[in-house]
Amino acid sequence: MVRLIAPGPCGRDGFLSEAGLVRMGDGSTLMHGTAVALGSAGLLITGRAGVGKSSLALELMALGASLVADDQVVLARRPEGLLISAPATLDGKIEARGIGILTCSATPAWLRIVVDMDHVETGRLPEPMEIAVSGERVRLVRRVEAPAFASMLYVLLKGGLE
Repeated sequence: MVRLIAPGPCGRDGFLSEAGLVRMGDGSTLMHGTAVALGSAGLLITGRAGVGKSSLALELMALGASLVADDQVVLARRPEGLLISAPATLDGKIEARGIGILTCSATPAWLRIVVDMDHVETGRLPEPMEIAVSGERVRLVRRVEAPAFASMLYVLLKGGLE
């Protein structure tokens, strides 16, 4: 069974609030978050400022993921799904707290997974959850407080869920 978490105000089950989204003139949406990709499969990391979105992205990049965007993510609805990318001003840049702004290549991707860093998963084998993002149903994963969290996400993004 998959539980659908509907968008709602921050601090509730649905954490992607309409208030945090900026509609762009071209029909796309800009939101606070960080995203990485494995091939064309994208993972969007959401959460309040300072929760560790960029750090998790850097860990995933060290495992082989590519940067999509840091701090702000552009969501664009296409017939194939939801395309995520970086706004031009932040393309190829990621913050490494305590070090500075790092540069690397960035690539757009199709949104497949959303990670909610504001809520901790307490279940050992939780039921799968989905969230509606710009009308698209996407797998939702809550933060797992374990050293292997980035590795778990990497394998999940590769398609490693039973």
